[in-house]
Amino acid sequence: MRHRSVGTCVFLTIITCGIYGLYWLVCLTDDSNECTGMGQTSGGAALLFTIITCGIYSIYWCYKMGEKLDQARAERGVPTGSQAILYLILSIVGLEIVAWALMQSELNRYYYGGDDF
Repeated sequence: MRHRSVGTCVFLTIITCGIYGLYWLVCLTDDSNECTGMGQTSGGAALLFTIITCGIYSIYWCYKMGEKLDQARAERGVPTGSQAILYLILSIVGLEIVAWALMQSELNRYYYGGDDF
């Protein structure tokens, strides 16, 4: 798992018209699998399913990522929230990049090993 700057990821996604976002999706998936130990779907598979379904899978993916990150919080003794619902709503209304930024921020906390949520 690697620390990634949220601002840089958002900026690169915007200036590449979403192409970097596809790479970021793969990285988020793989990093969350490593962080939580729950590797149901690889990053490559998530990207493939997203492309095949014309983006519909990414809505489901956002929800599942929220569940994964909530479980990671619970395992660390940190109060959980309803991240899955938040990410789902953001992705439905077209603000998926905001959900990704929140996910990356959460994963960056795990990268540093800090539990100061």
